[in-house]
Order: sequence, then C-alpha cells, then structure tokens
Amino acid sequence: MKLNRKFFDRDVLEAAPDLVGKLLVRRMADGSEIRLRITETEAYRGQSDTACHARFGRTKRSAILYRQGGIIYVYLCYGIHWLVNIVTGPEDFPQAALIRACETADGPGKLTKALSIDGQFNGSDITENPFLWIEDDGTRVDIIADKRVGIGYASIEDQNRLWRFKKG
Repeated sequence: MKLNRKFFDRDVLEAAPDLVGKLLVRRMADGSEIRLRITETEAYRGQSDTACHARFGRTKRSAILYRQGGIIYVYLCYGIHWLVNIVTGPEDFPQAALIRACETADGPGKLTKALSIDGQFNGSDITENPFLWIEDDGTRVDIIADKRVGIGYASIEDQNRLWRFKKG
C-alpha cells in the first residue's frame, strides 16, 4: 500500500524510524519498477538542529523543508551525490527524513544512483508522484537508534543525538 499524506504529517522522530522496512519504489521511463527496502534513515529536525539545512533559517536551499509533510527534498552533496529526503510534519516547521540506505544500496548516494533519483524530483510530492513513492507491504523490522553520521559541522549535542534509525 502506498504511503499517504497522513504518514508524513507526523514529527520526523516518529516518521523516520517508521520508514525503515518500507519499500522505496521508482518507476522508470520504460514502465519497469524497482523496489528497494529501506534499511536506514536519519532525522533532521528544525532550525535548532545544527545538522539540519534549516539551521540558518529559510533560504533558497532550505525553503522546501518548510513545506507540508510528503514533499521530496533532493540535493547534491559535495557536488557529486544526490541525496533524497522526505519532508515530514506540519508546514513551517522544517524537518525531513534522509533515506540513508536500502538493502542493495548501502549509502545515500548509492541508492539515488541505483534508482536514478536526481534533482528533477526536488519539490514534488511523494504521495502523488507517478515515478517515485514509498509502499508499506506489511514487513516489520526491529529498529536500532544510533548517532547520525557525516555531520562534523554540527554541535556536539546534535552529533550525539540518536536520530539515525537502522534495521536491527
């Protein structure tokens, strides 16, 4: 079953762990579909989270984070890798879940490459997009909470938050 808006209208600390075990689905131009099971996510929550792109307030880059839950936020990391996030929660409270890994793609750049996800998806609605969505097939997994990675620029407090969620 395709996830609906209600799933994403929750705080990222509820939605991000619940994404683990779901299927990220990409319909290709030829009509074929690739389904990858999400194994790891990270939460980024608000302007006070120094690891979040909204830490400097609403900017051209972070404006998408202020939209309603369900909006896709894709950005280029280090000028090399596209990373895909899903905005969660209410409008005007910037937060998103980074989809960090799937079963056959053990990194955020590897999964966007495997699914041909790039900037064209930025700003679209994952609950309505005909080429990218998330499904719940009933699979349940154990979740392990851990520290986020790759955020050395953030405060020590934010680096130590257990906001990375992995399949146990």
